[in-house]
Amino acid sequence: MEQNKAPIYEALQKFKSMRIVPFDVPGHKRGKGSPELTAFLGQQCMSVDVNSMKPLDNLCHPVSVIREAEELAADAFGARHAFFMVNGTTSAVQAMVFSAVREGEKIILPRNVHRSAINALVLNGAVPVYVNPGVNKRLGIPLGMSVEDVQNAIDKNPDAKAVFVNNPTYYGVCSDLKRIVEIAHRAGMPVLVDEAHGTHFYFGDGFPVSAMAAGADMAAVSMHKNGGSLTQSSFLLINNYISEGYTRQIINLTQTTSGSYLLMSSLDLSRKNLALNGRGIYKRVLDMAEYARSEVNKIGGYYAFGRELIDGKAVYDFDLAKLSIHTRDIGLAGIEVYDILRDDYDIQIEFGDIGNILAIISVGDTRLMIERLISSLSQIEHIHKRPSAGMLDHEYITPEVVTTPKQAFYSPKRAVPVEKSSGMVCSEFVMCYPPGIPILAPGERITGEILEYIAYAKEKGCFMTGTEDVELNYINVAAAGKR
Repeated sequence: MEQNKAPIYEALQKFKSMRIVPFDVPGHKRGKGSPELTAFLGQQCMSVDVNSMKPLDNLCHPVSVIREAEELAADAFGARHAFFMVNGTTSAVQAMVFSAVREGEKIILPRNVHRSAINALVLNGAVPVYVNPGVNKRLGIPLGMSVEDVQNAIDKNPDAKAVFVNNPTYYGVCSDLKRIVEIAHRAGMPVLVDEAHGTHFYFGDGFPVSAMAAGADMAAVSMHKNGGSLTQSSFLLINNYISEGYTRQIINLTQTTSGSYLLMSSLDLSRKNLALNGRGIYKRVLDMAEYARSEVNKIGGYYAFGRELIDGKAVYDFDLAKLSIHTRDIGLAGIEVYDILRDDYDIQIEFGDIGNILAIISVGDTRLMIERLISSLSQIEHIHKRPSAGMLDHEYITPEVVTTPKQAFYSPKRAVPVEKSSGMVCSEFVMCYPPGIPILAPGERITGEILEYIAYAKEKGCFMTGTEDVELNYINVAAAGKR
């Protein structure tokens, strides 16, 4: 297809030249009704913040320019069809789950999924069959799912309806996606892939296999994370025999009927850019990431990890565009380095947890920015290094699942002091955000080890979310209480 085209963007350009008088929404009427916002965002932006109309198509039921843009995106990503998602990758992940499983049906998935996947289970009542990821003891991080563990889950749950995979994890770890697809398809189960951090897999050399290339059935791709589009814009890709019409029906259950043309045009133009220039772009990204990894490891104390982690099982491959750095050996939690970088050096990285940090390197980075990050990390090591004794050494705690997320979330509940909740069944989420992987999900047993982790994360400054009590002094538990 003609990947140099951008149908939505081109339609908006034509629309602007028509000088249409607006008696529709949005009420700011091309910015005239909101001068302060127009001064902040610019007239160019406000002039294309428009509503669906015949010349611009309709996201809920596209038949012209949006339809053409979807077909171009599908061609660029090697998918059978692509959907423009303007409620973020969260909505794409949830659309995958809703389309594959219904209430009471099982879905096999790793426990270190993003909250959006478990939120989907809260909403539709599907039953999770968790595959506990491997754990790297030195780094304390959750890894991928081994093929053996997925096969065991399928053998024990032949009635499961789908398999869900992270590709990659937040830290850059990839499972053996091709083999997982093979064994899942052999069992009659579609494979759903959270590819929020894997846009570049489709447009570069030297990266892990993409979901579509591996033969997966659906993939949620976060173009805004490292593909250049605006925040909250993503693609949902389908493959094989997945119904386009039914998938769109599922999407329309939750996605807005007022699709933002700012978000859609950003997807359209970013797809065009990657389709035409992606290999050169991601070659530069990969070179910068490899340089940064090498220089950080020369500092001493830090460990910027990469493909040396590959073991053919829980780490089948590694995304070298990820700059994941272990910080515990300099006596600082990742969140502490995160805070120092922002507060003292004006550098904002993606996240810090209790032992690691992640810096996203993508299409907009420069060598100068990389040098600044490296020199700042060197100064932090020199100024702040301290003994690491007594630091918590793991990010992932294997959960004890008592009931389904939906049953726990909607069951009668009561709030109890966090420190008195051990042994009870959690009925809400507890997580550090980012990355948004639950420490506790609804339906899981609260243990002393989990409470120790929560207290430590709070002490180190992690941003704790998910609980009704914003201070996380109290936690909601199932009213029945202890075992």
